[in-house]
Amino acid sequence: MKTLQPAALPAPFGRYSHGVAAEKIVVTSGQLALSPDGTIPEGVTAQAELCFANIKAILAEAGADLSHVLRFNAFVTERAHMAEYMAVRDRLVADFEVKPASTLMIVSGFTRPEFLVEVEATAVLP
Repeated sequence: MKTLQPAALPAPFGRYSHGVAAEKIVVTSGQLALSPDGTIPEGVTAQAELCFANIKAILAEAGADLSHVLRFNAFVTERAHMAEYMAVRDRLVADFEVKPASTLMIVSGFTRPEFLVEVEATAVLP
């Protein structure tokens, strides 16, 4: 197994890896909208874009990209946030011949109240 800790991402909040690659599989931890300077963008769209940017960085560290994702798991804090999150995800996978499987759950909150969305991915290495 290999730990994936891209320098472009802030350090994990605890004793875990941003991603792990094993054999031909990469699994990311849930990515919150935390930029390297510690700021959190406002709004679901901006936060979802940063979550996916963080996932892209983790996948790149393993030699993969979003087209290698088998499944996204996403979490939003309100039903009203679903459409904005889905619009970002759908735009990012629009040109993929095979779209990843996807699960979206509504949760009561995250580690900080500013966070509105969290996304994790499972990918296969090319």
